[in-house]
Amino acid sequence: MKRALLIFILLLVTEVAIAFFYFHKFIRGFVGDVLVIPLLFYLIRLFTNWRTLYLALTVLGVAVVIEFLQRMNVLDLLQINSRFLQIILGTTFDVKDILAYLTGFLLVLGIEKFTTHDYY
Repeated sequence: MKRALLIFILLLVTEVAIAFFYFHKFIRGFVGDVLVIPLLFYLIRLFTNWRTLYLALTVLGVAVVIEFLQRMNVLDLLQINSRFLQIILGTTFDVKDILAYLTGFLLVLGIEKFTTHDYY
């Protein structure tokens, strides 16, 4: 649990830094999205003992569903004007985001395989 908390805090600080400071568009637009998956994985890991693959697939699935909800402009369809939800859920669909999420998913599997040997 200490390990998951430490990794979560490091990822959160990194994501906040990417959001608040100027970085190249690749870092802000792609690496930030890659790190969302490990960030959420280690946050949920703090509260559950789900197997690595199941948890990582769940986080990836939720991220992809949210991305497709962006494609459908779900916030506009539901007439939700919350700036907070616009920031959290996003408003712009981009196929590259799904590639970034898949990369983050593979990153989680790699980290877990080589550090805990809990792959499945």
